[in-house]
Amino acid sequence: MARTRYASDRGLTSRMLVTMFLLGLVYVVFVGAFFVFAPNWAGVALVVAVLFLLAQYFFSDRMTLFAMHGRVVSPQEAPELHGVIDRICAMSDAPKPRVAIADTDVPNAFATGRNQKKAVVCVTTGLLRRLDPVELEGVLAHEMAHVAHKDVAVMTIASFLGILAGLITRFGLQWGLWGGFGRRSNDQNTGLILLAVVAASALAYAVSFLLTRALSRYRELSADRAAALLTGRPSALASALTKVTGEIARIPTGDLRSSQAFNAFFFTPALGRGVSVSALFSTHPSLDRRLAQLSKISEQLSRGV
Repeated sequence: MARTRYASDRGLTSRMLVTMFLLGLVYVVFVGAFFVFAPNWAGVALVVAVLFLLAQYFFSDRMTLFAMHGRVVSPQEAPELHGVIDRICAMSDAPKPRVAIADTDVPNAFATGRNQKKAVVCVTTGLLRRLDPVELEGVLAHEMAHVAHKDVAVMTIASFLGILAGLITRFGLQWGLWGGFGRRSNDQNTGLILLAVVAASALAYAVSFLLTRALSRYRELSADRAAALLTGRPSALASALTKVTGEIARIPTGDLRSSQAFNAFFFTPALGRGVSVSALFSTHPSLDRRLAQLSKISEQLSRGV
C-alpha cells in the first residue's frame, strides 16, 4: 500500500482494529450458534457466509457503482473532475483512483474499493452542479482520505456480518410467519431451533450495527481532519458540508430513500428535513460537530500550529 501525505490517525487505526476483533468474536459466536442449534445447516451457512464475504470484498466497488447507477468516466468525459482529482493526488502522493459519476440530483460523493489500486471515487451530478471547484476539492480530498486510511475496506468487511445476520433474521421470521411453525407444529424442537437461530442472528445484527455505526462516525471526523490539513482550506470543506446538508433537505423524499442504504459511505447522510437520528444509530457525526472541528483546525493553521 502506497504511503501518502494524508495525516495519519492512530485513533482511527486502533478503532478499526478493535471493531474487526469484536466483529470477529461475534462472527464466531454467530457461526457457533448454527453448529449448536442447526448442525444440519451449519456447513451450508458457513459456505454461504464465506462466499458472500469474498463477493462483497472483491466486488464491492462494482456492486456499489451499479446500485448507485454510477459509471467510470475518462478525463475526456469529465476534464474538470479529473483535474481536481489530479491536484489532490499531487498534493497527497496518493495513487489516482478511478473516477465515476452517478446521475442523480442528490448531492453527495463516496469512495469504494478494497485498496488504493482498486479504489473508485464517485460524485453525483447533483454535487457537481452545486459546488464550486474549491468546495469540490475539499469533498474529494475527504473521500480520498477514506481510501488512504484504509477504512473503506474495513467498513466493507465490517458491514458483511450485519447484512448476513439481517438477512437470516428476516428470512427466518418470514418462514415462521408463513407457515413454517404451523407445518411442524408437532415438532417442537424444530420450532425452538428456528427461534434460537433467529435470536442469534438478531443479536449478531444488533452488535455489528452498533459497532459499524460507531466506527463510521469516527472515520468521517478523521477524513474531515485529514482533508482540511492536506488542502489547507478547512473553510472550503465547511462550506461544502453546509451547502450539501442544506441542499439534501430540499431533495424529494422518494429520491432520498433510494440513496439511504449507502449513507455509511456518503460524504454526508441522505436525510430529509426534520429527520432526527439518535447519535447512537447515526452513520455520521452531527453537522455542528464536524463544523466545530474544522473551525478548530482553521484556527490552528492560522496560528501556524
